[in-house]
This record gives sequence, structure tokens and C-alpha cells, in this order.
Amino acid sequence: MFVIGEKLCLLTVFLSLSPWLPQLQSHVLSLLSLSLTVKFVNCGQGGLVQFECSNPSDFHIEADGVVYALRPLTASTLRAVPLVIVARDETNQQQWQTQVRLTPPIAVPEHSQMISLSQGLQEIWFPSRQTDSSSVGQLKRMKRDWVIPPINVPENSRGEFPQDLVRIRSDNDKNRSLRYSVTGPGADQPPTGIFIIHPISGELSVMKPLDREHISNFHLRAHAVDLNGNQVESPIDIVINVIDMNDNRPEFIHQIWNGTIPEGSKPGTFVMTVTSVDKDDPKTANGMLRYKIVSQNPESPTSNMFTINNKTGGIITVAAGLDREKVPQYTLIIQATDMEGNPMYGLSNTATAVIKVTDINDNPPEFTAETFFGEVPENRVNVIVANLTVTDKDQPNTPAWNTVYKITGGDPTGRFSVPTDPTTNEGLVTVVKPIDYEISRTYVLTVVAVNEVSLARGIHSPRQSTATVSIRVIDVNESPNFEPNPKLIKLEEGMQPESALTTFTAQDPDRFMQQTIRYTRLSDPANWLRIDPNTGHITTIAVLDRESPYVKDNMYSATFLASDSGIPPASGTGTLQIFLLDINDNAPHVYPQETEMCEKPEPNGFNITALDGDLSPNAGPFAFELANRPSDVRRNWTITRLSGDFAQLSLKIGFLESGIYEIPIIITDSGNLPMSNTSYLRVKVCQCDHNGDCTDQQHIVAAGLGTGAIIAILLCIIILLILVLLFVVWMKRRDKERQAKQLLIDPEDDVRDNILKYDEEGGGEEDQDYDLSQLQQPDTIEPDAIKPVGIRRMDERPLHPEPQYPIRSAAPHPGDIGDFINEGLKAADNDPTAPPYDSLLVFDYEGSGSTAGSLSSLNSSSSGGDQDYDYLNDWGPRFRKLADMYGGSDD
Repeated sequence: MFVIGEKLCLLTVFLSLSPWLPQLQSHVLSLLSLSLTVKFVNCGQGGLVQFECSNPSDFHIEADGVVYALRPLTASTLRAVPLVIVARDETNQQQWQTQVRLTPPIAVPEHSQMISLSQGLQEIWFPSRQTDSSSVGQLKRMKRDWVIPPINVPENSRGEFPQDLVRIRSDNDKNRSLRYSVTGPGADQPPTGIFIIHPISGELSVMKPLDREHISNFHLRAHAVDLNGNQVESPIDIVINVIDMNDNRPEFIHQIWNGTIPEGSKPGTFVMTVTSVDKDDPKTANGMLRYKIVSQNPESPTSNMFTINNKTGGIITVAAGLDREKVPQYTLIIQATDMEGNPMYGLSNTATAVIKVTDINDNPPEFTAETFFGEVPENRVNVIVANLTVTDKDQPNTPAWNTVYKITGGDPTGRFSVPTDPTTNEGLVTVVKPIDYEISRTYVLTVVAVNEVSLARGIHSPRQSTATVSIRVIDVNESPNFEPNPKLIKLEEGMQPESALTTFTAQDPDRFMQQTIRYTRLSDPANWLRIDPNTGHITTIAVLDRESPYVKDNMYSATFLASDSGIPPASGTGTLQIFLLDINDNAPHVYPQETEMCEKPEPNGFNITALDGDLSPNAGPFAFELANRPSDVRRNWTITRLSGDFAQLSLKIGFLESGIYEIPIIITDSGNLPMSNTSYLRVKVCQCDHNGDCTDQQHIVAAGLGTGAIIAILLCIIILLILVLLFVVWMKRRDKERQAKQLLIDPEDDVRDNILKYDEEGGGEEDQDYDLSQLQQPDTIEPDAIKPVGIRRMDERPLHPEPQYPIRSAAPHPGDIGDFINEGLKAADNDPTAPPYDSLLVFDYEGSGSTAGSLSSLNSSSSGGDQDYDYLNDWGPRFRKLADMYGGSDD
């Protein structure tokens, strides 16, 4: 193959070395002895091509591309150097080349002096050409005289190769030399090199052993051309079939086959199917398989429990007696043989079939004993009395093994049950209802055991499937029982102490034990009752009141305890319910007890309700009436009955001053002996806004606090005020003594400068500039109002206008102390300089307008001499001491 520019040109070499020619030494090889044809494809250029060979001394090439040998050739000459053929274009002098490798011919006997063809080969002729008379001068139509039969070649042949198969011939080779070739898979297509054809003799040969399991047939096409490569005959199709040989053993799909069969199955029951495959031709005996059972393990009850269909591999039972309890599993060795099972020529292989015998319910449960025994204390429930054991040969933990126990006799009241223990399969005889020793001392039960599933057909239950259970009841000390419990009695309330109510006794169920019973009170919430410890007789120790908080829905409950004399003693409780009948022992009262209204009410009335602790008919309907006193009640108010329980209280006048008014209202119930009661309604009258809400602060305080609370608060304020006054008096006396001593000290020797340096927390250098003369002459201190802004101390009182605190007269009356304190409280609430700056101003008489001046200032001592303290004598013994101290002279 040559590439010239973008065009592809080919040099096709046809080489044929006659395989039957000897290596002649005295004869020159002619065309029959060696011929080589080189065909050049000019790629459409149309120029003349001239051929040359690389070894002109041994070979000569003609203009048509045929190469001839010029002298005898030896094997060494053929293997020495490949023969190179060059094609040169005479027009443009371009050239191409190809390489030819020559191999020596197959040796033949040296004594052969002539060319001979293989004898005995089947010949395949190309179909002859026939001319249709109607087509003279036109194209000839080719017809085939026969269909070439396939060529059969055995696989795995061990003969010498190449092995001749057939000879391809054409009747045109009589007139001229032809060249034969084959194409197709196995020749010039993959897999290549399997078939070759002699180009001159046309003998088709196979070069290697064939494998049918790989390729079962080959489709080749034979060609016949002349020396110039022109087609002489139409190609013919040759089919080569590979004949199968028995070269593959059968192979089972699975090496181990698993199957199941229920026990007790009848003969002929299908079990399973085993399958094997053979790669040989299934249409021949090589691929025809036969099955058989080689062995059975165990051989029980017979050695031939199963058989196998020799063609399909289906296994069935052939004998009865499959019993899982005896043989749970069978192991079969299955053999597959080709050649239709011929043991002499066929190939064999084996596999294992494991057949498990599945369980059916062919064994009923059997009790291990005919009678079982147990005992149980009376009045005990959920107690296991006895364990019933059975045996069952079926497979454990299957419905054919699981046992169900049923009580068929001896338990008419259903006091026992027999559940199954899922692990041990035992029957657990259990008490589900209390047993009374005094009624029955023993029980004899009949119990039947069956499986969850029914027995297989034909299997009958043995006698051992029924057993008796003997149970002994143990007597225990039982608690006494009150009858009835609870016990209900009906009484009128108001029964006096030491009144007999009833007898509440208990019975001891232990009839076979001689015991005594004693009674005690267990629960009596109101402590109304007493019980006799021997007889159970109940009497009262207090008045029975239906309106007691311990009475719910007219019912009062008390619990009593009865204990016997057993060892250990047992006790029981009983409840006595007393239904109290109502009597008219409660007077009605008004509800709500407090209300409020505006000074100018709109509307001017409100509803009230009468409440009575009694029940009808000892309660409503009620009669409402205003009391005659005080006289202003009927003058300002009127009451109107709206219904049996409601009335409306209305204000007759259009305005009522703020305050608290208590209105007496007489309410009478409807009892057989009516009861009346004067109930006070507390009405709070206040100033209201346009929404009708109270705005009076005093009213709010009064509404939030009771009279007692207000009095207690006032007393606390008075006591606090006294303590403050005592502290003020002590401070004044101390200041006077300090001032007197100060006047005796020389200013130059004053050491208070050191005190001022460290009295200020967090002070700086500005503290050293403090004017000490102000301490020596406090009267010269400037008011706070003229102090420059920016040098005020952080803990000083803020600069605000002095609040207007009330001014008390020089000689007040002791009775106005309360009014003064209230006014002082109001002023302090509006004072932005209020505590913590000067808390004393809230409760004393200092401040703006006070003759005493401010106690917080340093010059308070200067005004002490002008104050008249004689009025303190009117405040009581505690204040007389202050009057004596400050009412006299400074001495």
C-alpha cells in the first residue's frame, strides 16, 4: 500500500509457490515452478507504469507484473532478503514499492521427478455459463447448475495440518492459467488463517483444529481470476460446518440443590427439579443428558425413597414413610451423563440435592402426668398455682408444637385460667378471681391440651392429652367487712352532743376462727362523732351543722376501722354517710357588703342580693326593709324589692357628699319560724370623672385600706414623728454645746481644717479652698440661691423653688396633728427636693415659714432661743421632757 499525496495507490501481490514441487537443482524454474503477479492500481492517473525488482539476477518481472525465477532457488535464497518490487510512473517519474517475502515450498520425496496433484479430494466446479438464445449480441445471463453442499469438518481434529478439504475447479482452466482464492471469516477476515486455498490447484485446506463450541460453521466465498486479476467465474459460496465431538462434560447450574417435602407425603409427590447443561450439540447424542440418583443418605426407611426423571431431572417420592421426627433431611447425589446416559462413552458430572422433610401436626401434645397438684392462699389473684408439662414430638416453636390449654371441668365460676409459657410450652394454672376458703377448700380441674393447629388427617388424640389439677386452698386471716358499706343515714342538723346516731358493725369472714372485733374512728373531719370500740355504737360529740365547710351537698362522711384479733390482725374500713336535713338556723345577709357610687349618681340606684346559708324553704323569698335609725337613712335612701332574692337601693336626693356610709338593711327569710337580720351595706361615695370613675384620692385610699389599717398607719407615722423630734432635740443640744466650746478656741489654733480635707469623698484640689470662716460664723453663710452655678457639690439638694409646706401656729391644739401630717404628705409628694435630700421636712414643722428654721442648715442653733416649746406640755408625758429642755433658758 502506498500513499502519494492525497491519493491511495495499491500494489497487489499474488504469490504462489507450488507445494508439490521439489527443490530441483538442474532445471530452471519456469512459470509453473514459481509465479508472482504484481498488480498496480493507478488511482485513476492513467499513466504507464514500469516494474522493477530488487534481485534481477534471480527474478525477472514482466510488463504485466508477472515475476519469473531465472535460476534454481534454495531455501536459504528465499529466506535471505525480501524481494522488493518497484513501480515507476514514466510520465512524472514517481515510484512506489512493495515487499514480498518468499517461503520455501513443502518438501516432498526427493525421488519425485514430476508434479502430481492430491488424489481422492472432492472437487467443486464453478457453475458452467450458458447462453440464452434470445440474448444473442447482448449481455449474457449466468445460471447455476447446482447448489454446492456444505463441507463437514470434525472439530478437535488431531491430523496433520494443513488438512485438505475440497478442490475448487473451473472448466476455464483448460484453456488458460487461473488463480483461485477464498474470502470471508476464517480466511481473510477474523479469525484469519484458519482456511487457505492453493491459488493454482484450488485445493482448500484447514490450518488448525476447529472448536464447534466457539464457531459452529464458516461461510466462505471462492473466486477464480486470470493472471491479470480479471474475474473469470462468478464467486461461489462455500459453507463449512464444524462437526460436534463429545468434548464437554455436563455442568449442573447449582452444585447444591435445596428442596422440601412435607412429612407423610404420598408416593408420587413432586419434590424439586435439578438441571444441568452441556456445551456440546444438543441435537446429537453428545449433548443429550440423562439423570439418575447415585446415592441416598440416610437409607431410611428404605434406600429408594425418591426417584428422578432421567430426562427432565424432576425428583418425586416413590415410597411412603417420610417422618420428620425420625429423618429430618435426605441427601441425594444426582448424576448427569451425556451420550444419552451411555456409561461407556458418555461424560458425567454430579451434584448434591438436599431435601428437608417439613413438619406437619402428626404428634399431639401429651401430658407428662395424669394429675398435677397445687395450692393457693385465699383471696389471692394472678398467682400461678401449678405448672402443667407436656411432650410434643413436632418441631418446636411451630403451630404444630405450640400447646393451648383449656379447662373443661371443675371451674364453673371461672376463677382459673391456663395460659401457655411461650418458651417452655408449659401450662400455667393461674388464679384470676379471688378464692374464698370458707366457700370451697379444694378445686379439681380438668384440663385438655391441644395444638394451635389441628392434627393432620387420620391422627387421633391419645388419652394423655387430658389431665386433672388438684388445688388446695389455704385459709388466711381476712379483714372484717362492714355491711352495708357505705352506710347512709338521714338526720336533721342541729343535733346536740351525746345524741345516739346508729350502730355501725362489721362481720368477720373467718367463720372457722374465733376472733373478736374492735372499732376505732379513722376519719372524722369535723370531729363530730364517737364510736364504741366493742359494740360499734356511734354517738355525737358536737352539734351537727349542715352549713359546715366539711359538709358537701348536705352529706357528711366519716370512716371507721374494724380490727380483728388474729395473728397478724386484719382490719377493714367502713364509711358512714350522714345526710343532714336543713333547718332555719341561719339569718340572711346582704351581698355585696360594699359598693361605691358617685356624688351625683347616674343612675341613682343599684341592686343588692340577699344570701342565706339555709336551703329552701328556709331561705328565700326574702323581705327587705331599711332600719329606722339613724334617721337620715330613710331620709336619703329607699329600697324596693325586685324579686324573691333581689332588691334595689336608690338615693332619694340628687347629691351626696363624698364619704363612707353604712346603711342598715333588715332582711327576713321565709322559714317556718322566720329569721331576720340587720345587715350593713357599706357605700363609698366619691367624686367621679365624666366616665363615672372615682377620682378622689382619699376615696381610693379608703377603698384600698380598711379603717383598722388606716389607724395603724397613722400610729406608725406619729411614732416616727416622735422619734424624729427626739433626734432633732438631741442634735440641737449637741450643736449648742459645740458652739459654746468653739467661741473659746482661738481661730489660729483651729484644727478643723484637717477634718475638712478628708471629709469629702473623691475630693480634689478645690476642697482645699473651702472657707473655714463659715464654720466659725455660720450666720454669714450665703443662701443656696446665690451660689454660682458649676461649683455645687454632687450630693447637694437640687436648685428648685422652696415648696410651700403648711404653717403651724405657735401654740397648736393637739387634735390637729393628723390634719397637719396629711397636708405635709401632700406637699412632700409635689416637692422635687424631697428625700433622700432632707427627709426630716416631711414629718416636722421645719421648712419655709417655720419659726424654727431648717434643721439641715448649720445656723439652726441661732433661732432656737426664740422658739416657744411650751405647747409640748399638751402632747403628753413623753413631750413634757422636751418642753422642759427647750422651754427654759439656754442654761
